[in-house]
Amino acid sequence: MDETRLTDAGTGAAHANDGFLRIAAATPKIRVGDVAGNAAAVLECVDAATRAGARVLVLPELCLTGYTCGDLFHDRALLRSCEAALKGLLEDTADTPLLFCVGLPVAHRESLYNCVAVCCAGELLGLTVKSHLPNYGEFYEQRWFAPAPMNGVGFVPFAGRGAVPLMADVVYACSDPGLENVRIGVEVCEDLWVPNPPSVGMALNDGATVILNASASSEVVGKSGYRRSLVCGQSARLYCAYAYANAGEGESTTDLVFSGENLIAENGALVARTPLFSCDMAVADVDLEKLVAERRRSNTWRAGEWNVGHSFTVNFSFMGAAQAASAENALGACGVDWDAAPVDVDAAASAGDEGEAPAADDSHAACPAPLTAKRAELLLNSALDVLRPAPRAPFVPAEGESRAERCEEILHLQAAGLKTRLAHTFTTHAVIGLSGGLDSTLALLVTVRAFDALGLPRTGIHAVSMPGFGTTSRTKSNAERLAEQLGVDFRTIAIGEAVRAHFADIGHDPEVADVTYENAQARERTQVLMDLANEVGGFVIGTGDLSELALGWATYNADHMSMYGVNAGVPKTLVRHLVAHEADELGGEAADILRDVLATPVSPELLPPTGDGEIAQRTEDLVGPYELHDFFLYHMMRFGFAPGKIYRMACRTFAEPAGEGAPAYEPATILYWLRTFYRRFFAQQFKRSCLPDGPKVGSVSVSPRGDWRMPSDASAALWLEEIDGLA
Repeated sequence: MDETRLTDAGTGAAHANDGFLRIAAATPKIRVGDVAGNAAAVLECVDAATRAGARVLVLPELCLTGYTCGDLFHDRALLRSCEAALKGLLEDTADTPLLFCVGLPVAHRESLYNCVAVCCAGELLGLTVKSHLPNYGEFYEQRWFAPAPMNGVGFVPFAGRGAVPLMADVVYACSDPGLENVRIGVEVCEDLWVPNPPSVGMALNDGATVILNASASSEVVGKSGYRRSLVCGQSARLYCAYAYANAGEGESTTDLVFSGENLIAENGALVARTPLFSCDMAVADVDLEKLVAERRRSNTWRAGEWNVGHSFTVNFSFMGAAQAASAENALGACGVDWDAAPVDVDAAASAGDEGEAPAADDSHAACPAPLTAKRAELLLNSALDVLRPAPRAPFVPAEGESRAERCEEILHLQAAGLKTRLAHTFTTHAVIGLSGGLDSTLALLVTVRAFDALGLPRTGIHAVSMPGFGTTSRTKSNAERLAEQLGVDFRTIAIGEAVRAHFADIGHDPEVADVTYENAQARERTQVLMDLANEVGGFVIGTGDLSELALGWATYNADHMSMYGVNAGVPKTLVRHLVAHEADELGGEAADILRDVLATPVSPELLPPTGDGEIAQRTEDLVGPYELHDFFLYHMMRFGFAPGKIYRMACRTFAEPAGEGAPAYEPATILYWLRTFYRRFFAQQFKRSCLPDGPKVGSVSVSPRGDWRMPSDASAALWLEEIDGLA
């Protein structure tokens, strides 16, 4: 086999506790009744999946015989041949760290069962029996098979192995260190299509995180879309990964056609799919840690609250029982810590056929065969290697038609929240500090939508430019021109003299451009807005976004405060796309202004401009790139990932430049800003504890009244210590 190799953590290699697992679903090309030939085709799929780095493979229903054997299922020669073929497959895969499922008929006493043999590293772990036998339309399974008994058949010897479970509702749980979330349930075709699939009990009772479905679903017009919806829906309902392998080429076409469509879904999202009639293999990396995190977040995920029957658990090792035992002995004899960092793969690869450690490593020279500690650890960790990069901008809708639709949905959500607040308070005026920057521009666009929805004149929107010591002509001009294009009231109220008077009052030297110099301007602007709101009988619209709130990049009791914060649920990376979407929608001069706003560096403009009048204070130079911070924020808050996992994911995701000039980031740069993120996130919670109202628009929110309740004095030491260890 070609082993998936780990690299240094700095390149983003997965660690055992990162929770990724590579799954494959494949369709072998078979011949009906040719058991030996079909077994060879199965072995080819096993080899292909292993070369692809998969650790779990599901194959179609009854693929050793063909689903369309009809009355041949009763033939003893066919049944004996299946058992012998499975025995051969187990022998051929004894050194393969892959759990694979192969469908075959199994006779026991007076009954014949439609089964899936679950195999791993030469071990037959169990025979999962199909529970629900379709006997309608083109299906006639009850002619040949018996359904799984309510309490299972029991344990039977099969394929030259000792007694194995012959029953439905079996969960196969990995016992290898670091892979505790690998818990696999198996369904057979129709089991998914019934009102209460067996996978419900497997997930609730025994924590199955992966469901495999060995299927022979015939193809008719429109069925593939419904099949995909079932797979995705079940993976969403159970917070699981669901891999579905369908019968294809070689099945009898006397009355039916099988397309060989293979699917892999994760929590409602289809992450891999093969084209109809291709008989290709679908391969995907799924994040089991994320799925378990989703279950923990949902307080309705409680096994005790549901009457879902009973499941039986079978433990397994990707190395097989015999090899696992020798590996454990080897590890103990060599003094190797199972939880240590991944081995040096180059050194491990340079070892001999028996895996002896390099001669220079005297501490490992006496490790016993057949499996040394280094090879064991390499094998176990490679089961969680991952090639799937996370989206670079997890808050941003994917490219294509759906992006415009999603942007419209978000803008409607923001406007609907403000519209309700305006109507409830009988308010016909709103005041916005319009700086010519991204956030205040989006807030103005949302406010215009809310006023339009209420039938209020846009002149009730008061956009205020408040030039201070750092305001540039570019931003001031864009603010004024945009207000004119949108038909809102615009006024300029310079704050320079008021701030200088305040400096005199408190004894601050105006030549010292420190935090007092900056924050005095921010608080003066907020006072102007609040007092103007009283003057016109309206209220102040907050402009700060989710990313700024997470980092605490706001002046306390200044831009931090408002009467309704329309951007509170929108991260900076998404703000950009919403403004760009509005530019496309508005067109004309308004679009030109919005695109220049997008091209303007993000800045609070509190320090004097450069000699040529350009912005001198760039936010991302001070707190870090927002695309990194939004990446950190999403995975930390949405799934509770630890800093180490987020770092390794970021190293993979940002290793290469993206479109639109988005740069790549070195691991050291990512680590630096990750530490900044955690330090600021913990230190600035006090600002989030007293946020104004604002609408939640996505799955992440820092509202202290809703999604995020954290003490303001929580220590960041644990998280920062882990980050420092990554260095």
